[in-house]
Parts: sequence; structure tokens; C-alpha cells
Amino acid sequence: MNYNTETNQDNQLVEQETTDSEIKNLSPSATTNDIPEFGWSGYAERINGRFAMIGLMAVLFVEALSKISFLEWAGIINK
Repeated sequence: MNYNTETNQDNQLVEQETTDSEIKNLSPSATTNDIPEFGWSGYAERINGRFAMIGLMAVLFVEALSKISFLEWAGIINK
């Protein structure tokens, strides 16, 4: 449970409880309840890891089809 503080018309602090259903409504992610943020957040690291896995699988797929190492294919080394 999260508590938000707000001021009412009489300038008094009022605490309001944020329910789990309200937090889920704020979350646009389909896989987690994390709200996407900029910077070093858990959400950003999870997305970066998933794209890294996709990239690695693409490199392995290219190597399997061409029978040439990725380093040779990319022109980094010559045989």
C-alpha cells in the first residue's frame, strides 16, 4: 500500500491510500506491474536483457545458415 499526501482547501495534509488496482491501472506494461522509467530501473534492465537475447539468437542463426563465424561475416577477422 502506498500513501500519497495532498493538501486540501484548508492547507492541511491529507493522506490517501493508493490501492493495488489503481497501481495496475497506471502500469502500461503487459508483463509486469512496473511502471516504465528512464535511467537505471529494473524495467529498463529487463527490456535490455530481452533485446540482447534476441540479438544473440539472431547472430547464432546467421552463423548456422552461412556456416561462417560471425567475426568473419562481419569482417573483423580474415581466414
